Amino acid sequence: MKYVRDQEWLLKNLHDQTIRIVDCRFSLAQPEKGKREYLAGHLPGAVFFDLEKDLSGSIEKHGGRHPLPDMKEFVSKLEAQGIDETKTVVAYDGGEGSYAARFWWLLHYLGHEKVFVLDGGYQEWMDAGLPITTETPVFSSTIFQISLRPEILAEMTEVKAVAEGKNRNAVLIDSREEKRYLGVEEPIDKKAGHIPAAINKPWMKGMEGGRYKAADLQKERFRDVSFDQEVIVYCGSGVTACPNFLALKEAGYEKVKLYIGSFSDWISYEDNKIQ
Repeated sequence: MKYVRDQEWLLKNLHDQTIRIVDCRFSLAQPEKGKREYLAGHLPGAVFFDLEKDLSGSIEKHGGRHPLPDMKEFVSKLEAQGIDETKTVVAYDGGEGSYAARFWWLLHYLGHEKVFVLDGGYQEWMDAGLPITTETPVFSSTIFQISLRPEILAEMTEVKAVAEGKNRNAVLIDSREEKRYLGVEEPIDKKAGHIPAAINKPWMKGMEGGRYKAADLQKERFRDVSFDQEVIVYCGSGVTACPNFLALKEAGYEKVKLYIGSFSDWISYEDNKIQ
């Protein structure tokens, strides 16, 4: 199944009342920047969801830097924006792909299948001279029928079983850039390195010019991963692993899980080893 939509498709369907558009722009360096940019201009009909306020929970001792949000609260926010399982949802960010993919994954976790990421994001939309607005839309609230899919969420204990060689039927994919995977450089987390047994597939290599690479190219990226294996993806905090999750699904992998706490959760347990 294709989980990405291009701007031509969205432009043609921009005023379809069964579609909801979600702006997920965010900056880790400037957390308020995404909302400021949204207020300054966004796609017509788009509502705003913030990575840290809406798409993540509060930081605790364990759970990582961007833990799973309280799902009841998240669903309430969706419902307030007129989003339920009957709507087709298109999420976009600045063009990075990762923040929109985080929203995309969360809706899949809730059992929503008709959710997509806008290829090229806001940047490509702007570059094409397509319509933007400063109007904040108001939608009638709705009821979201949840069909939770726990099978796409990996717990730390599952990851540990792979790292310790107790589960050889699964493969761990570290989605961070190579220098962080190797522990050569670690600008964010308190420890450097990677989870034992993990292979490195940097998430940005699944993108080109703000767009996701085609399914056949994604298959080539993951050619050393068997379709029969369970695949667990992680990154630093469970955000940039989401594009790899999406890319794996586009490539035809069925058994894919996200370790949402990722490396920042893994290192919060003192007895967890690092390579």
